Amino acid sequence: MSTTAENKIETLETLEERKDFIVCKKGNKDKKIKCDTESIAGAMSQRACVYCGARVVLNPITDAYHLIHGPIGCASYTWDLRGSLTSGEETFRTSFSTDLRENNIIFGGEGKLRGAIDEIVENYNAKLIFIYSTCVVGVIGDDLKAVAREAEKKYGIRVIPVESSGFIGSKSAGYKAGCNALLEIMDRDGDKEKVKGINFLGDFNLAGEMWIIESYFRKMGLNLLAKITGDSSYENLKMATKASMNIVQCAGSMNYLAENMKARYGIPSMKVSFFGIEDTVTSLKSIAYASGDKEIIKRTEEFVKEMRESTEKELAPYRSRVAGKKVAIYVGGGFKAISLIKQFNDLGIKTVMVGTQTGREEEYEVIRKLADEDTIILDDANPAELEKFMLDKGADILVGGVKERPLAYKLGVSFIDHNHERKHALCGFEGSLNFAKEVDLTVNSPVWDIVNEKGEI
Repeated sequence: MSTTAENKIETLETLEERKDFIVCKKGNKDKKIKCDTESIAGAMSQRACVYCGARVVLNPITDAYHLIHGPIGCASYTWDLRGSLTSGEETFRTSFSTDLRENNIIFGGEGKLRGAIDEIVENYNAKLIFIYSTCVVGVIGDDLKAVAREAEKKYGIRVIPVESSGFIGSKSAGYKAGCNALLEIMDRDGDKEKVKGINFLGDFNLAGEMWIIESYFRKMGLNLLAKITGDSSYENLKMATKASMNIVQCAGSMNYLAENMKARYGIPSMKVSFFGIEDTVTSLKSIAYASGDKEIIKRTEEFVKEMRESTEKELAPYRSRVAGKKVAIYVGGGFKAISLIKQFNDLGIKTVMVGTQTGREEEYEVIRKLADEDTIILDDANPAELEKFMLDKGADILVGGVKERPLAYKLGVSFIDHNHERKHALCGFEGSLNFAKEVDLTVNSPVWDIVNEKGEI
């Protein structure tokens, strides 16, 4: 590590424990970044909670009833938390809560939970109910499994407890809790007869992105069985065990599910990414060749060639307008960060800082290989660190989520939303063009001339 880069980390006003979570590639290539650790209960972290992680995975199942066993604030925090679209039911847009109060916490909340399940069944044609435990439920010890078993026997429907109370880890633990709920559906209701087809794991149909990729599969001649979990349904999930292959986009949330489906149902998996032209082309070709079908391979090669040529022509003017800028990236998963670095490289933009909330060691190793020598890499950063390195590196753009937007605007830096609340598609060839347009619009906005002139907004 260079003296300058090292001093920037050493003089950063932060906790001593944070130094192992921040590295600079230059001069210190052997130092491994500390990552994938459990959040400390009560400590401020950019990571969301366990319960939120479970909702991220399960919420886009369109006909499921999501019952949050806990205070009303937990249901409010994650209400319609994703920009997921549906071609079917709208049930998933409504959250249900037991609204636990002080007396329930003292005397137990199982009675209130039973009453909430009864109310859902009496008023709606529910076939699948997820019951989410929250932090306070983990403390008072309500037996969600027993209540769920009673409800299933009483009504003859699926009632699945999601073990997502706090104090057991971070958002990543919530991903596993959500995946375990999906595995319970597959174990109990899945059709084990194999067919030629694929499952798409880790796309949540943000702004209709699942539909974009699904249209690619149709042109390639691929049979898509289960969508996990964007624009999915209870019936669709039961088909997942029939697939001959899983493709996994959001590795952070779905790698655990893919590993378990391989162990239980013998379904192999491959990681893909549809963010950026390079990854989209590579992923489509890899899927086609993995199918072993010559006709699918031929159709894919032709489709990819046509789409790449047309998209490259449309991207040319945007590249000329944004080349030479500097970007700081702070997103949820490492796989997304990797794709973003490639996208910015393609636009001629240098990545000067990159971090994630839930990145794993192998993902950070790929990031280090892609990043320039003086790029700062950090895990589970706090706002003070993001601000420090953005200013030190002279970032023109920050890519992040809803929590990072105010920080960017406070610093007079343009911002790109790559979070799950967004309403514009960023995947595939269409998404690559949308992404370039957004970069151009934000970084070349006239407002920055005013900011630079007056020194304030």
